[in-house]
Amino acid sequence: MKPCLLIIDLQNDFLAPLDASVVTSLIGSTNHLVRTFRAETLPIVWIRQEFRADLSDAFLEMRDKNIAGVIEGTEGAQLHPDLEVSENDVTIIKKRYSAFFGTTLDQHLQEQKVDHLVLCGINTHACIRTAAIDAYQRDYRVLLPRECIGSYDDDHARVTLRYLDGKIGRVVGVEDVVEMVRAT
Repeated sequence: MKPCLLIIDLQNDFLAPLDASVVTSLIGSTNHLVRTFRAETLPIVWIRQEFRADLSDAFLEMRDKNIAGVIEGTEGAQLHPDLEVSENDVTIIKKRYSAFFGTTLDQHLQEQKVDHLVLCGINTHACIRTAAIDAYQRDYRVLLPRECIGSYDDDHARVTLRYLDGKIGRVVGVEDVVEMVRAT
């Protein structure tokens, strides 16, 4: 078994609408897993969504409604400053909800011989859900540590986790992931 920690969209623009205590907890739990994966020299991949200022590479809703967020070169597109990112970690830029769509993520994971993905980040009902489904369709085992995923929409997040758990992946606690990683 070789797991990879995949951290999705923990960027300033996406975290700004959330309560500060939620952000603090999310960042703290994610950093706990980052340290655990680093201690075992297991891969960590940071996924960031980023668009051009003219939105020419953004998805339809953004272009149709002129919604400008996570614009390349802005503070809002940067990962939260309290995240423990290393220059040795891989960062992949995505243009759509799924971390797999139009990116080199699958190729990178295959090169690393990864078979399990631990997904952290936001938003549970959108980017986490699509990444989990796309990972499952590529035969990766998916773990969703509940303390490391969040959403601005709690209702949709609950429905998503209920759907994903036991079908697409397993919703687990952070310490379950820590135990699994240390046993590899």
